[in-house]
Amino acid sequence: MDAAFSTFLDEALGVAREAAAAAAEVMRRYYRRDVAVETKTDLTPVTVADREAESVIKTVLKRRYPGHAYYGEELGREGDGDFLWLIDPIDGTKAFVRGYPMFSSQIALMHRGELVLGVSSAPLYGETAWARRGGGAFLDGAEVRIADTDAFGPGTAISIGNVKTMTSDARWDALGWLIRRSGRIRGYGDFLHYHLLARGALDLVVESDVNILDVAALAVIVREAGGTFTDLEGGEPSLETTSVLAGTPVLHAEALALFSRALD
Repeated sequence: MDAAFSTFLDEALGVAREAAAAAAEVMRRYYRRDVAVETKTDLTPVTVADREAESVIKTVLKRRYPGHAYYGEELGREGDGDFLWLIDPIDGTKAFVRGYPMFSSQIALMHRGELVLGVSSAPLYGETAWARRGGGAFLDGAEVRIADTDAFGPGTAISIGNVKTMTSDARWDALGWLIRRSGRIRGYGDFLHYHLLARGALDLVVESDVNILDVAALAVIVREAGGTFTDLEGGEPSLETTSVLAGTPVLHAEALALFSRALD
């Protein structure tokens, strides 16, 4: 990566953090205010806070990058080109409307199909993580690294998120085998287990039912912290991604091989 592109990424990361801060103000204004909830065609909830947060994120980004393309959870796809911003203004709307702080804004930039920066802002929980390709990963200003865990055992910590699809195939039993070999299983979900993974407090994250907008920023953060982040088949994150396997490199490789054998 040349110096000019690195400089661009540093600038773009700063703009993305500014956009996340603007969305945080929207979330704070509506949080626990009994906002009306609508149900979208995919049966997920949406509120005025989701739409306003996405609008302010795009306003900040487009002020600096009017020629870029944008793909948001609520307002859809706009434009085309080498640069595509991926925006989930409130990832965790169900938590938002039920009044607990497990929600975040997810902002990522994709360049020619590759994720190059991400910001994960959870203002009511109280932390923000960010990263850009080749620049390391940061949580509230401190650089973070994944754990050095290289074997499943009593000290291993696994977190699962949305795994409904996984329960219907042979990988469910494979996951159970991994859990039995490990010391702790949790279901932190959403942004939180990826933040914990990036700072070395977890070793493996498994999800079978996600949208790329949920995890694009988190993929950059985990990778820049030294982790491995793919889908459950080992594929690179893309606009079609619907699952995640993320962890320390050794545990990720072992889990991926196990899940692959389970489907043979």
